Amino acid sequence: MPPKVKSLEDREKLRARIIDAARTLFVERGIEAVSMREIAKKINYSATTLYHHFADKDALLQAVCDEDFLKLASGMRELMQLPNLIERIQALSKGYAMFALQYPNHYRLMFMTPRAPCNLDITEIEQGNTEQDAYAQLKLVVKEAFDAGLFRPEITHFELIAQTLWASTHGVCSLEIALGNEPWIQWVEIDRRFNLMQRAVLRGLLRDPDSVE
Repeated sequence: MPPKVKSLEDREKLRARIIDAARTLFVERGIEAVSMREIAKKINYSATTLYHHFADKDALLQAVCDEDFLKLASGMRELMQLPNLIERIQALSKGYAMFALQYPNHYRLMFMTPRAPCNLDITEIEQGNTEQDAYAQLKLVVKEAFDAGLFRPEITHFELIAQTLWASTHGVCSLEIALGNEPWIQWVEIDRRFNLMQRAVLRGLLRDPDSVE
């Protein structure tokens, strides 16, 4: 029989265990295929215990997503202080990639697993808040660079630039996570792949390609 949870610290630890177990099962089996009972079984607790922490599976899924998106955004806050706009864009992209490769299970659920849209009634994330939303961080710095005339004049939509940068970084990360251990692909080192991608994309977008080192 699992131990009784008494203190606030114990409750927080159990909540973290529930979230970790749910994330793992959602990634391994798909969100729809996983029940609260199965998540509880993975950590040797009853489903009733899970319902003391989360109203239902949707609330648990939202908690997992909120924790992971906040973790990503909080890791980028310091990078937002870099004074050079191009260096800031490069740093944000690299920070995003480092998060993806360091926490592949988090990343799979966040960006590589089909799921329902966030429930705005229960989410802790304030979308558009640069303290909590990594995409908002990227959009902010891209808009600053756009307003400063750093991008090619024929590109007239700053969100198109931000989404292109995001898509290119996601491509490198998702391929590494999904196929990085496949022996039939003679992969070049991930750092070299990422650096070449970032340099090529930015040089294609910027008015002055030589500003990218």
